[in-house]
Amino acid sequence: MLQTVLCGAACAAAAYLLGSLSFSIIVTRLLYHKDIRTFGSGNAGMTNVLRTFGKGAAALTIVGDIGKGILAVLLAKWAFGAFTAADPIYGAYIAAFCAVLGHVYPVYFGFKGGKAVSVATGTIIAIKPVLILPLLAVFFIVFLCSKMVSLASICCAAAYPAVTFLYFHFVAGRDVVLTTCCAAVIGGLVIWLHRSNIQRIKNGTEYKFGRKKK
Repeated sequence: MLQTVLCGAACAAAAYLLGSLSFSIIVTRLLYHKDIRTFGSGNAGMTNVLRTFGKGAAALTIVGDIGKGILAVLLAKWAFGAFTAADPIYGAYIAAFCAVLGHVYPVYFGFKGGKAVSVATGTIIAIKPVLILPLLAVFFIVFLCSKMVSLASICCAAAYPAVTFLYFHFVAGRDVVLTTCCAAVIGGLVIWLHRSNIQRIKNGTEYKFGRKKK
């Protein structure tokens, strides 16, 4: 039991430190000697990088942020499998939450980070890759209809617990309560981080791709 607790703590710390590597800040500082948080919406996220510095910087950002989520979860799954008798799924969700937390409150950048959509995507891919397919479908359908990345991201976050429940109940046949609750916590955190976007959507002032700001 003690070994499992220690392993969980180590995985949580490693995932948080990995999550704190905010690639939107790293990329813009290295390439442009600028801090993305001083431009546009002030958010350290891929969308703000895309709108401010273009597709190349945005691509590097999203690859880095997704990659750190994947790495954090894979390391935790390996550690739980190698050093404990516990199911690696526990380590996976510990790492997923802590990687998201690190992205939102990065220790390296004054605890001011992004809204965690890309890193959460990476954790989902590493936990169960098949879950990303219906979520991508939700994202692109909502985005094509609304032209709003924020709304598409919010809808994905809301769908994540439902997709997780359906898969683990009807396909995997195990860990339904654990996986659904963990997915709900992560999805709820992402939605909460988009609360300012939700208000702008309600007011009709949220940015839409393809339209100039007034």
